[in-house]
Amino acid sequence: MSFDFDLFVIGGGSGGVRAGRLAASEGGAKVGLAEEYRMGGTCVIRGCVPKKLMVFASAYSGGVADAQKYGWKDAQIGAFDWMHFKGKLDAELTRLENIYRTNLGKAGVEIFDARATVKDAHTVELSTGETFTAKHILIAVGGKPFVPPFEGSEHVITSNDIFLQKKLPKSILIVGGGFIACEFACILNGLGVKVTQYYRGAQVLRGFDDEARGHVADMMRDRGVDLHVGTDVMQIEKRDDGLWVKSSTGHDHTFDAVMYATGRVPSTDGLGLENTGVETGRGGEIIVDDYSQTAVPSIYAVGDVTNRINLTPVAIREGAAFVDTVFHGKPTKADHDLVASAVFTQPELGTVGMTEEEAREKGPIEVYAAAFRAMQTGFAERNDRTLMKLVVCATTRKVLGCHIVAENAGEMIQLAAIAIKMGATKEDFDRTVAVHPTMSEELVTMKTPTRTFN
Repeated sequence: MSFDFDLFVIGGGSGGVRAGRLAASEGGAKVGLAEEYRMGGTCVIRGCVPKKLMVFASAYSGGVADAQKYGWKDAQIGAFDWMHFKGKLDAELTRLENIYRTNLGKAGVEIFDARATVKDAHTVELSTGETFTAKHILIAVGGKPFVPPFEGSEHVITSNDIFLQKKLPKSILIVGGGFIACEFACILNGLGVKVTQYYRGAQVLRGFDDEARGHVADMMRDRGVDLHVGTDVMQIEKRDDGLWVKSSTGHDHTFDAVMYATGRVPSTDGLGLENTGVETGRGGEIIVDDYSQTAVPSIYAVGDVTNRINLTPVAIREGAAFVDTVFHGKPTKADHDLVASAVFTQPELGTVGMTEEEAREKGPIEVYAAAFRAMQTGFAERNDRTLMKLVVCATTRKVLGCHIVAENAGEMIQLAAIAIKMGATKEDFDRTVAVHPTMSEELVTMKTPTRTFN
């Protein structure tokens, strides 16, 4: 049977673009790719890239106070110009999107600016009315923000919308306790917005190391975020002076804006999967095996739509592994073990490996932790405290996890992840000579366990 394409990719995010480009340029495949919004997906258009640029922008306000403590007595900063920043941000995202399109075109991928759905195991239909057959279909449509239904939910914005605002609100309520909620709480606080955050759980950043997440929460409050845990929204009402919010704990207030960051869900609604036999989980995620293959042999899925590890670099690795498996005849599993990540709060949280709580369940461990005021912030008379933490197996001596709360923790954890991925022991860390004076030298100078668990 002949097909219109060897591969048709649905979704122009990081995973789908990498797979499509490699299949065409290295695998010699005829590839089509459909994207209904903008090329680049969540990461480039409404996630990692614009968020990190906002992180950079938000840090300058605190830098002026530090500069004054260091002797720059006349240092000052004016009001933040959101529209100036937004103009440059929009131009940068357009530049990156064009790079994605150019690289796909150079590889020979045919791009369709349309929504694609699946008609059967080998057929996709576009919103333009066109229909194409493909030997293989790769679904890489990512995820979308989830807002629970409640009275007044139509008045809220999500992380997708924050980059599109014509002006910054003077006050905002952020609902949620995950990394997106905490990051934007810190960003907007740094940009001069009065930020309140509600989270219904006992502590923000569920799933991260308990000591580290508690440390981040303390630092967020110290920097001005009005963080309330054990608190949820019951009702929102639009009034003349803003959005009135009724909370579960009686903290009823009016805000200029309310942003929900209560998780993301796979974008599988209306994709036509029911026509194919592709299986989905309770959250709508596409169920795949270790090679990203669905229950239908010709259909694969990578990235956030599978809800495995929802990180851009993971989606890229999954896309490359798919190409190796299908087009190079080299069955390849994407490696989901010991994947490092960073939460770009202020200060940042970098993490790799097991949390202390996870490691306790596996066997005897030693915990090495140091919380201290870093030289730079201490001299500036800031209350920020850095946390460096290693979780060590008491029998094999391998470092099972590393957790850092500090400025630039994301940069530090990338390097620590290499050692831990290679199986470094605590003694390997101890043998490494410290770089002085740095914050990260604590990782190789902690000699005595803070606590042990048998």
